[in-house]
This record gives sequence, structure tokens and C-alpha cells, in this order.
Amino acid sequence: MSNKRTLVLISANRLADPYPVYPIGISYLRTYLKEHLDWLDVFLLDMNLISVENLETILKETPPDYIGISIRNIDGANSLDKTSFIPGYSEIMKAVRRNSKAPVIMGGAGFSIFPAKLFDLLKPDYGIAGEGEESLRQLLTALESGGDISGIEGLISNENGILNPHKNYLNSLNLSFDDNLSDFYWEKSGMLNIQTKRGCCYHCIYCSYPIIDGRKVRTLDTDLIVGTLERLYRDKGINYVFFTDSVFNIHNDYNAELAEKIIKSGIKINWGAYFSPHNLTEDLLSTFKRAGLKHIEFGTESLCTEQMHRYGKTFSFEDVLLNSERCLKYNINYAHFLILGGIGETEKTLRETMENSKRIRYTVFFPYIGMRIYPGTALQALAIRDGKISPNDSLLEPTYYLSDDFNLEECKKMTAETGKAWVFPDDPLAEDIETMRVIKKKKGLIWEYLRKP
Repeated sequence: MSNKRTLVLISANRLADPYPVYPIGISYLRTYLKEHLDWLDVFLLDMNLISVENLETILKETPPDYIGISIRNIDGANSLDKTSFIPGYSEIMKAVRRNSKAPVIMGGAGFSIFPAKLFDLLKPDYGIAGEGEESLRQLLTALESGGDISGIEGLISNENGILNPHKNYLNSLNLSFDDNLSDFYWEKSGMLNIQTKRGCCYHCIYCSYPIIDGRKVRTLDTDLIVGTLERLYRDKGINYVFFTDSVFNIHNDYNAELAEKIIKSGIKINWGAYFSPHNLTEDLLSTFKRAGLKHIEFGTESLCTEQMHRYGKTFSFEDVLLNSERCLKYNINYAHFLILGGIGETEKTLRETMENSKRIRYTVFFPYIGMRIYPGTALQALAIRDGKISPNDSLLEPTYYLSDDFNLEECKKMTAETGKAWVFPDDPLAEDIETMRVIKKKKGLIWEYLRKP
């Protein structure tokens, strides 16, 4: 019989629109802890695969010594559906407390945006904001030995409040996927996901990535990444991954090195990533294409340069057009994600976006309406200045900055007149996606089938 201690890591996310996303955070945690704590067994539970009732049964039948809960999203960041996910997280937390006396440690991207508020609301024993692997290792070690926790970066506790901000980061992380989870997500979403870097150096006024991961960009070990891709490909036949970096095309010397190693490995995978529509060259795109790049999701946000700059972007519409054409040249599918009706949007800037959309060929536009306001962002300060929110608003409830001049129905009419492919968040595409995934066995990002010339 094993004398090891046990930790159960629960992915609390149940969002599956437009497709469920593999809980990569808890897989990084488990891999790291297995490498560094030989006295600990780590098990994963995913609320996309089990019910709350299942969770209660598991906790009663195999009581763990520690429980971790990862909160990925606070809401869908969609102003057309302002459903908060916090009641669902509260339900999970209550189920855990009813069935276990184990200390509960909370973390994840969503938790990291609202650490103090969610700690007070959901009442875990400990919380970790930001990068979690080493902080969790230190916390578990201290709890086992009765050691001091006061120096642990990102830690929150009842005894000490919010402690030290992150100053030290990891740049060598292995990753092992859970077999059951990888099978489920390969079938349901047609891809798995992996990071190549953490942190974001850009200053978009609305973005929470620097709050979650920090502004210091850390590139992860390319050999370890390629090793993970090889295992997925050779052991499981998985040949599509999405690199979940906030922006992939940062540190392009590193990206070129990673691409060359993928090519050299001989594995035939496809991949996609979030890109900024600048800081690209034809040579880079050619190399990425040979390494398997199939899809780019551009964080463009507007097709009006004035509005881009208002959002904190450093590129112009000409950059967007240039790099769209480059993608076409190398047969790389691309979509543009936009924010319509955000701060400063007028009829003039919106019409410029519509006119410019006609110049971008064979793409899909995914417009979001208004801007989700997160604490600690420049947008929060601007929203307070403009009277959209008060300084005391917690922002836990889905809160948006929407231009006073914006009219959704008029906007939809304008998009229809462009003759391009526009997919709004409230468009009923779930059945089409399910047909492509399950019946036609399509993998990866399937919006390529929606493109128009």
C-alpha cells in the first residue's frame, strides 16, 4: 500500500462554447509536482467530464489530503451573454466542503484576475495568483512540514492576506497530458493545447494577460515542447495543437528555433496560435508553414487605425492587410478577432472598419461587442473617468465599456453589406461545429470552412 499523500486538482471550467478546451493549467501543475515531490500522488478531475454529484462521490470514496481548484474563466467575456460562472464555482466549492476536510487551494487564470475578491467570496484555505507551479510546490512542502509560508510568491491565506508578488518565473517546464482527458478533448475539440511562452509585453488597454502571467515574457524550453509534441503524435496519433501564448509572434528568433526543431523531428502536425498582425516576415511565415502552421487567429480588434491605437495597439490597418496577404501566399488560414463599439468607437470609425474589411480576402471576422472591463487595466481607469463605472465596482459581474454611439442592429446590417464572413457571438454555430467535428471528423480550428473571398 502506498504511503504517499494525495492531491486532487479540479478543473472547475465548464465552458464548452464553441468547443471545450483541455485544462492545460492543471496538467502543467501535475507534471511539475510529480517531478519535484516524490511523496505526492496527483490526480486530475475535470468538470467538463463529471457532474457535481460525481465529484462528491469521488471525494467521499477516495478522500484526498489536499484539493486544488483551478478557475479559468469568470464569464464568457461576451456582452451579448452576461452569464457569470461564479455561481457554478460556488456550487463546486460547497460540494468539496461537504465531502472533504482537506485544505483547499485555489488558483488559475480567472482567480489571478480577482484573487482577493474570489478568496473572500469562495473561501478556500489558500489561493495562488499568477504562475502556480513553484508556489504550489512550496506551499505543499510547508504544509507537510509545518514550515513558513510567508515568503511564497503569489500566495493568499487567511493568516497572512495577500503576500509577495511574483518576481521569479520558470522557463523550463515539462508537460504530460492525461490519457483520459486527451482522448476526450481530441474527440470533442479536435486539438490539444500547449504553451511556448508566458507573459505579455504589450499594453492593450483592456487585456488581463499581463495581470495573469506578468509582463516579463518567458520562453519555455523548445526541446521539452517538441518532446511533448512527439509523444502526442507517436503515442496517441494527435496531430493538431494550439499554442496558447497570449501572442505567439513575440521573440521570433525563439519561434524560428522552435519551428526548425519541429521540422527536424519529422512529426507531421498542424498547429495554430494567437498572433498579432505585425512583427512578421515572409521568411518567418514560410518557416512556420513548413513546421505545420495551419491557422492564425489575429488579435486585430479593429480595422480602423485610429481605433486600434485607442485600444493600445501598435500596428496599423496597413500591417493587417500586409500580413493577411502574406498568409494567403503561404496558404495559412487566418481569422481576425475584433472589438466593435469599444471605447471611442463612432459611426465614422465603425464605417472605416467595414470598408476596410472588404479589402481583406478569404478570412472570417469574429466581432465582440464592447470591452470587458477588468481590474488593474487602463480600461478600468478610463471607464471610471468616463462615468461608465465607479471606483468601487468590483467588476466580478460581467461589466462592459460600450460606446454610447453604438447600435448593434445597425452594426449587423453594415457587416451584412460587406459581403464578408462575420460571426457574432450570438450566431448559432454550435450544431455546425458539432457536425464538422463528429460526423465529418474535422480537426483543429474549423472556421476555415466559413471563409468568403
